[in-house]
Amino acid sequence: MAQVKMTFCGGAQSVTGANYLIETETGQKILIDCGLAQGSRFAEDLNYAPFSYAPAEIDTIIITHAHADHFGRLPKLYRDGFRGRVLTSNGTRDVMEQAFPDNWQHIAEEAKFSGHPPLYTEADATGVMELVEGLDYYQTVDLGQGNSMSLLNAGHILGSSLVHLEINGKVLGFSGDLGNSGSLLMPEKDFIKDADYITVESAYGGRIHEDKTEREAKLLEALMHVVAHKGALMLPVFAVERAQEILFVINKLVENKIIPVLPVFFDSPLAIEMTRVYRKHQSEFNQAARDLIASGDDIFNFPGLRLTESVMESKKINDTPGPKIILAGSGMSTGGRILHHERRYLPGPDNAIVFVGYQVDGSLGRKILEGQRHVRIYNESVAVGCVIKAIGGFSGHADQPQLVDWVERANESGKLKKVFLVQGEDESAIALSEAIKAKISVDTVIPKMGESFEL
Repeated sequence: MAQVKMTFCGGAQSVTGANYLIETETGQKILIDCGLAQGSRFAEDLNYAPFSYAPAEIDTIIITHAHADHFGRLPKLYRDGFRGRVLTSNGTRDVMEQAFPDNWQHIAEEAKFSGHPPLYTEADATGVMELVEGLDYYQTVDLGQGNSMSLLNAGHILGSSLVHLEINGKVLGFSGDLGNSGSLLMPEKDFIKDADYITVESAYGGRIHEDKTEREAKLLEALMHVVAHKGALMLPVFAVERAQEILFVINKLVENKIIPVLPVFFDSPLAIEMTRVYRKHQSEFNQAARDLIASGDDIFNFPGLRLTESVMESKKINDTPGPKIILAGSGMSTGGRILHHERRYLPGPDNAIVFVGYQVDGSLGRKILEGQRHVRIYNESVAVGCVIKAIGGFSGHADQPQLVDWVERANESGKLKKVFLVQGEDESAIALSEAIKAKISVDTVIPKMGESFEL
């Protein structure tokens, strides 16, 4: 059987920057994801570094989902010569289309601040979007030379996909980011059951999530603190999925009169736009969410909600006395409007900040969460005196038991030869490796950046 070579060009021993190259003996080259490195002090250097392969030689790239650490370097790939096919789900295509203008704005601002050229141009983002083909789940696509692929539901965010790749008679499975069971909006994740090799994320490979039934109670606890003290509740949210989930929960709390009607500022133009994309794809929600919509509940709207799309509207949030809730990006406090609110409200004990998503090592969100009493925002030292909470039950990532179960199910055919553990810090990947080997007899590998394997 002909050999297949897989190289880990990103996402190895790192949570972000997913980028995996598959090469066949006949010269076909396929990429899985092309993400930005995020969070660490080396991220900018990694993103600007040349690709370790010739972009012009890539035939196809498959994007698992529309988070920047999985698709954010696509325009740079295009800028450097890529003109092949970009395959992804219909939902991911629509999310990417809205995300690129926002990403470009941040790229341009960062370049201006640091004094180097932008990572890519707006024309590069437009150009690569013209190459994107949206696919239905379970649709088989011919890649040429007898190879094929299909996408399955990953249950992580709208459009998130597992990749089932048949290359030279071998089945390669890629998890992308695996969703957490019990999502408020997404259906349960699928399984790849006939794989020879699988590449699995390990962001929470060493963790067991808290009980999902506690997520609303914990949010309510923080919310009642700011109601009692007339403070501000800050919610750093990712524009895709987490923002919509939080709206969903607040809608429930308001409409069931569990909390009073109070100002809820949705202060993220991108998240507002993404919510419109979610409305377009509500047929992809889980049954419970679809039933609510069918009953007439507008799950993303409720009394008190204010959409602050313009900068002027955002600045006026300061004029509204507490209690109030502010949803803004970015989810890890690495940029976006949340920084302005954090600079203003972090010092006050009447206020609270609640993290509802993963905080990568080195990010401002991680520093706040780990208890730093002073942080730097816009080159100012800002005291941290507010209530700080993290709610793991909102996590969009599978935890260790779910990841182990997913790998076990991948071995149902009995032909699973190797499991590659990626997209996690070393400690998480090692813990997941040990947990997998305690359950099934399979070779687990934690690849290094740039390491290649013959499959």
